[in-house]
Amino acid sequence: MFIADFPAGPLAANCYVVASAAGGRCVIVDPGQDAVDRVAGLVAEHGLTVDAVLLTHGHFDHVWSAASLCETYAVPAYLHPADRALLTDPGRGLDPGLAAQLLDLFKGQVPGEPSDLVAVADTQVVRLAGLEFTVDHAPGHTPGSVTYTVPGTGDAPAVMFTGDLLFAGSIGRSDFPGGDHAEILRSLDRVCLSRDDDTAVLPGHGPRTTIGQERATNPFLRDL
Repeated sequence: MFIADFPAGPLAANCYVVASAAGGRCVIVDPGQDAVDRVAGLVAEHGLTVDAVLLTHGHFDHVWSAASLCETYAVPAYLHPADRALLTDPGRGLDPGLAAQLLDLFKGQVPGEPSDLVAVADTQVVRLAGLEFTVDHAPGHTPGSVTYTVPGTGDAPAVMFTGDLLFAGSIGRSDFPGGDHAEILRSLDRVCLSRDDDTAVLPGHGPRTTIGQERATNPFLRDL
């Protein structure tokens, strides 16, 4: 599998370009702020054709460039419907003070909703770019948070795009509107700890890790 990534925007949300191989079709996972030019560069450099945009949740730092990229490449975006409202009203997912600061910083701009928005659901298998992405609904960070997992093949382990559910050494915050700490712990137990230890975790922020590493060292997971 071909995976290229970069941190997008001031909050350094990881954006991933994923394909079965370079030179083929690809999907873009979580294109945040200022991601358009970086994605275009990777697509051109590796001879890729964009099939779709996959969104792990609706927070602005993960979806900001989705509508622009969908328009540029004439492709759909995939998102759980519980987070749809965040695309056009990002302040709904933030505390009022931070929401006001951000709207002032962005001069009233909002990410916008892609014209072709596809709803995903728990256990759904999305077949794109020659790959199969299994969707797991994992609320707690936001009501519509999901993970996308590509199964392992041969010696290659499964790859899990966790958004802001699970990070290396930490988990997503649950104190924003729509968040729920007990819910995110249930999601971590059901969605993450049920995976094999060698499953690669590609999170929404920070470095890559594995389920085994987090099972052994992540303080939020050790008691689950």
